[in-house]
Amino acid sequence: MGVGVTRRSCMSFAAAACLALPTALPAGAQTPLKLTLDGKLEGPAAPFLVALEQGYFKAEGLEVTIEASAGALEPITRVASGAFDIGVGDMNMLIRYHDQNPAAPLKAVFVVNNRPSYAIIGRKSRGVAAPADLEGKKLGAPAIEQASTQWPIFAKLNQLDAAKVSVINVGIAVREPMLMAGEVDAVTGISFSSPIVLREKGVPADDIAVLLMSAYGLDLYGNAIFVNSKVLAEKPEAVKGFLRALTQGLKETLREPVTAVLAVVRRNGGATRDLELQRLLIAIRDCILTPEVRANGLGAIDSARFDTGIEQIALGYTFKNKPKLVDIFDASFLPTDAERKLD
Repeated sequence: MGVGVTRRSCMSFAAAACLALPTALPAGAQTPLKLTLDGKLEGPAAPFLVALEQGYFKAEGLEVTIEASAGALEPITRVASGAFDIGVGDMNMLIRYHDQNPAAPLKAVFVVNNRPSYAIIGRKSRGVAAPADLEGKKLGAPAIEQASTQWPIFAKLNQLDAAKVSVINVGIAVREPMLMAGEVDAVTGISFSSPIVLREKGVPADDIAVLLMSAYGLDLYGNAIFVNSKVLAEKPEAVKGFLRALTQGLKETLREPVTAVLAVVRRNGGATRDLELQRLLIAIRDCILTPEVRANGLGAIDSARFDTGIEQIALGYTFKNKPKLVDIFDASFLPTDAERKLD
């Protein structure tokens, strides 16, 4: 999903309500689970709503409610506090949170975005079309945002002289307007957010350069499902059922994105099909349907790649204790290999 601290806030009143379909089964026959997203209800949330609408959660004996959040950190703190059972959010933010709060009771169990959506978005008319072009330019980077957090790593991986880049702390709400006005030459952002905002505001598509960080050396995972440790211990079958249902929702979304995105539009009164479909298709292309997923299926983590990611994070963050994969991710709840394989 790749929806993090971007130009997003809590969704509209109509869409902010908990989302759950009525069920014919007695309430006591189902296990309730509260899921928190990592932002507004937008196109990349489609797999969760497909699983809900198509009854995949219900078939697993689950009564799932879904709520939006204010940004990428909130789902982590919500699940760690026990206010929510399950969250979807940025794996790398979770890794840093774990380093700062080693006793936090939550663990990742499934990768939704095999690659992150972090990007540098520049305007070609201002001389930004490749990483090397950023030297001598102004980069707008919100202080608390996933992509801006990765900027030091991106600069080192691409052998940029960071001292030659003027990094300006900008508010998320004014990031794109400042780029449009020429007050900055590029911004950090999310590949399925900022470029769409710019196009919607009239910036020609051929003037927008999207430097997807994963295409320029950043080998990190993106959004993951994480679960409160108490839920993992007390409701392991419910967690496994949730992941089986989500896997079905993901597969259906990949097969029929045009239909899947309608589940988002129905629940977000301010959304339009075309706009949310753009977001979803970019998320699928950049984050979900990668060569690794095509080869190995959805949800899992490669241990060697995880270790590489930890070393990359360390280029821009000082760990108290570098985590091992087992500290962050528990693969025992994953659906079977056959269930995770794509058709």
